[in-house]
This record gives sequence, structure tokens and C-alpha cells, in this order.
Amino acid sequence: MIDARELTPSTEVTVLINTAERWKRFCAAQDEARARMGIMPGLDYYEPRLREVWQRARRTPAYEHLCSYSAAAFQEIRSTSKDELKATPWNYVVPQTGPGAKYYETTGTTGRVTPTPRLADDIILNVVSVGEAWRRVLSPDDRVIILLPSDVVPVADLVAGVCEYLGIPHTRAYPFTTGICDWDRIIGIWRHLRPTAMFLAPGVAMQFTRLAKRRGVLPELREPVQRMMLLGEVNTAPLRRRLGQWWDAVAHDASYGSTETGTLAATCTFGQLHLLPCANYFELATDAGLVGLPAEGRGRLVVTPLNLFARPVLRLDTGDDVTIGGDCDCGDAAPIVSVGGRGTDMVHVRGTSMSVRAIEEVVYSASSATGYLLEIGADGGYARLVLERDIDWDRAAEPGLARRVLAATSDALGLSWDDVVFVNSLPETTKAGASQKSWKRSNVRVLDGTQQ
Repeated sequence: MIDARELTPSTEVTVLINTAERWKRFCAAQDEARARMGIMPGLDYYEPRLREVWQRARRTPAYEHLCSYSAAAFQEIRSTSKDELKATPWNYVVPQTGPGAKYYETTGTTGRVTPTPRLADDIILNVVSVGEAWRRVLSPDDRVIILLPSDVVPVADLVAGVCEYLGIPHTRAYPFTTGICDWDRIIGIWRHLRPTAMFLAPGVAMQFTRLAKRRGVLPELREPVQRMMLLGEVNTAPLRRRLGQWWDAVAHDASYGSTETGTLAATCTFGQLHLLPCANYFELATDAGLVGLPAEGRGRLVVTPLNLFARPVLRLDTGDDVTIGGDCDCGDAAPIVSVGGRGTDMVHVRGTSMSVRAIEEVVYSASSATGYLLEIGADGGYARLVLERDIDWDRAAEPGLARRVLAATSDALGLSWDDVVFVNSLPETTKAGASQKSWKRSNVRVLDGTQQ
């Protein structure tokens, strides 16, 4: 067991670290993360770690056919698709893992949930990696409120674990947990805790903003808030700027990753998402095939997480289209990543392909709407944009706003909406933030002929 005398005052240890072996793992992970933060590793760093992941993977049914590890053998194996992982998830789990230290499932954004057990090592190393990255943004003087789902999915556990690791007071208060927490209770908690940082999905942020404006309490609630940490969904710079203006705070794209992989990137003080190369080996899937991570480039992100123990995966194709590169003044040498979303989530209208991200950039750049819904005909020949009015909306300005949105869409996407309409409120499923199935497509509705 851990000798409490060995703990420094700045170290927070959860009950998960309850043996000397886990304590050593924690200390080693912390030392390495601190020593390598902001540094882009070389091949000498990755070779032994890829060998270890390979050896763990060979114990699973999915990879038991692999030969002994070599750099050449790694380069020769094909990527693993998410569809393969979702179809037979237990084939990728190391035998005898069972439910692990914690059992999670994905939210089922593609219609199927993926069982995801995690061992203590999975959890400890992910918390340390993200904690050291977020240390640049968060402060021990912060007070954190976590408006993220706590059941089954790991996101709220991760944020709470990082807060414990950094010694930051925090509470979980997900507003869509029926019977436990609602908006009234959250406002009451707010007045006691006076959070300086809020972790939440963009859709939840928009819903909370509307409610606070409607009740006239937004000036009171935003007074202590310094930063908004958005995660759980792809979000855009125009949306972050809009939220930052409403809350008089800095809105960060806090992190990027998935339940299957753990965290792949985290924000810096300048609001840029930097990959976490010390915890993951990254490649890009391009027209030329799989290539090593370039200083600049575009493609689908392929990752071999170095710190997955319950379910190691090799060359997992995330399906996410990303852009690598860009300048950042924070001093972090790790590449900047911009996540465009999955190619399978593209919307096709009259020969034009649009990503959810591109649509959101237009909506939140050209309007102060608090949400949107894209309605398209089943044959892709019709498209209507539905915008949700803000609480302090000027309805007399709507015709001019519609023309501005039409012009912005044409310039950015080469598409003209058949109609732009305004509503007082959109369905809750567009706001619940990664707690509803298929949230990436919850802003898209396919119409039959009678609805157009």
C-alpha cells in the first residue's frame, strides 16, 4: 500500500491508485509527461513503446496472427477501421481483462455502442497526460463545474480525474440526468460554487446560455467564469467566439479524442488543439496511403495509442478528417490539429458536399442564432436552414439576416438554401451534447416530399 508520507502536498491521489505498483506507474507517468511536455518525440521514443503495444495486441483474437514486432512489420499491417472495432469489440480486448477497473461504452453516435473496459493503467496514464496538458490552462485557484454526462461514458470521469490530479475543486452537474440534476439545481449550485471554469459540450453551452438569458441571470452567472472548456463535439472558432462574448470568458476547444482511443489532443493557452504525441503514435491516411505525421498536411487521422492496456489497437483509422499544421506562440512543438469531422457525416445537396463543421462556421459567423437544423430532401435536391432565435432577437431584422446567411453560404460552400426560416426553439436532441445517439447528425433532418 502507499505510504502517505511519500505524497507531496501538490499531489492528489484517487482511490484507484491503491497499490505500490500503481503508485509507481503514476509517478513514472507523471515524470515522463512533465519532462516531454511540448516536445515532439523521435523514432527512438516510439520504437520500444510500439513494440510493447504490439506485444499486448498479439494477446487479443484480432491481432493474434501477427508475427514478432519489427519496424518493417508495423509498416506492413493495414489499418484497423472503426467499423471492424465496433463489429467485434471483444476481439480487441486482452483476455482475462473482463470489465476492467472501469467499464464504459461509447455514446453510439453511429447507432451502435462499443463496450470499452479500461484497466487502472489506461485511466491513470490518460489522466496524467491530459492533466499535464490542461495544467497550462487551468489553475489550482479555479473552481470547476462539469456539465457533462457521468453515466456509462468516460468523459466526466476524465475531467473529474484531471481536477483531482491538479488539486482543483469541482463538481459534476449534468443537466440532462433525469431526477438528479436540472437547470434549477445547477443555478443553485452555481451560486454556492461560483465556478471559474465550466466543462461542457457546445450544444449544452448554447442551451444554458438561452436559459440564463431568458431568466435574466446570465450577468450573475458569468461574473466568476473565466474560461469555457468545450469538448464532446466538434466545435468551430465562430461558435467559440460567440460563446465567449456571451459569457465574457475565453472559450477553448478543450480536447479531442474518443472513448475507443482516449484523448488525442488538448488545448493550449492560445486556444489551439495540439496533438499528444507522447501518448499516441500518429499517421495520416492520404491518397498516397498511410504516411507518417507531416509538419503540415490533410487526411484521416490514424492512431496507435501507446497507453491502452485493456484494448490495445494498432493503426486505428479514426475516420476523422483532420488538418495538421499552423503556427502557435505557446511554445509547444506538438503539431496543431484541426478536426473537420468524419467523412461519413458529410451532407450532400444538389451535388455539393458539406461538413457539419462548415455549416456551423457559416451559421455562427453570420448570425447570433443559438442553434440550427438542416432539413434536406430525401433525394438531396432540397435544403432548408432552420435557425433558432436568440432570446433578445430582433424579428424585424430577420429578412436582412436571411439574405446575409444566404450570401455567406454561397461564398463559403457554393450552395444556396431553398429557404432560411426562424423558430423560437429547436428540439432538445440538438442541445444535449454527446448524451443522445448520433449527435453529429441530430442537426440534420431528412424530409419526405410532403414536408418540403
